[in-house]
Amino acid sequence: MKFETLRDTLLSPVQAVVGVVERRQTMPILANLLLSVGDAGLAVTATDMEVELVADTNVEVQEKGEITVPARKLLDICRALPEGAKLTVYLDKGKLSLRSGRSRFSLSTLPAADFPSVDDIRGQRSFAISQKQLRDLIARTAFSMAQQDVRYYLNGILLETGENRLRAVATDGHRLALCDLQTTVAEGPLQQVIVPRKGILELQRLLAENDTQAKIELGTNHLRVTLPGLRFTSKLIDGRFPEYERVVPKGGDKVFIANRQHLRETLGRAAILSNEKYRGVRLQLSPKHLKVMAHNPEQEEAEDELEVQYQGNELEIGFNVTYLLDALAALESEQVHVTLTDANSSCLIRSPENEGCRYVVMPMRL
Repeated sequence: MKFETLRDTLLSPVQAVVGVVERRQTMPILANLLLSVGDAGLAVTATDMEVELVADTNVEVQEKGEITVPARKLLDICRALPEGAKLTVYLDKGKLSLRSGRSRFSLSTLPAADFPSVDDIRGQRSFAISQKQLRDLIARTAFSMAQQDVRYYLNGILLETGENRLRAVATDGHRLALCDLQTTVAEGPLQQVIVPRKGILELQRLLAENDTQAKIELGTNHLRVTLPGLRFTSKLIDGRFPEYERVVPKGGDKVFIANRQHLRETLGRAAILSNEKYRGVRLQLSPKHLKVMAHNPEQEEAEDELEVQYQGNELEIGFNVTYLLDALAALESEQVHVTLTDANSSCLIRSPENEGCRYVVMPMRL
């Protein structure tokens, strides 16, 4: 194996995939990157057995071959070389040699045959949407994913396709985020897959803020997203996601309309003196007014008021203020509609401009 390239041409694919490599590995080879040199150029692969990333780049191929090398060391070498430096990379007596000007590096290797590969994905459905649309869909729901919950199926996002839409749903048992993306390419019967948390966060990092297409393939055990010069593959969580539709409140009779930014600021001020562990705030709703109150074990108290559009009965209810702030941050509209039923029922937060995104927050006793 031998190729020549510029420092930046090698650094770019290495940076794109290295995020998957865990610093603490159960298998030494998982700390390595797979370098495959063929007719199409260089392919750099990283995996943690759950997520696989493959980045392609053009290099001047002199001899085909493949080998695995330590990921972090290769990244550090590429970063340390000056911009525009020319690199010659080749195998020499079982080690990978890198030469650039007066610099010489020799890296240990492990056989490419031992590098784990993801099974070939047998796509049941494939379609393409813009990277920006997919990125926004994830951003508006990912914050509600559980972290290391024993209910493993909550540690990720449910993607549901069919009925001309792509839907993302995430919940940690205390709150739920649901967002729809209307698309004609997701026709056919409903299909649900659960993408694990690490895969979602990695995909969110890779997606660009532009309209370049992302090709999505849904298989029985894997999700694959193909981007320009990059292929992302994630294992799916094998489990049954809760029947989320039953969690979304229907028919709440107390609806107030507020300026989204003003509501965020009011909640944020009151939250300063909330209990650091439970983050609880109490909302007092009355005609045209919303009062937000918080207190903590040090006997400190905060109280703030906001004018809202509301004409119904009075209601007092407690919430985790972080959950409310996260939902408000995910919306972009000027106004928000908040639907309440009683002190023991969840609230529904939505935007009048985007009915496809809904946020549910369970109440808490204070």
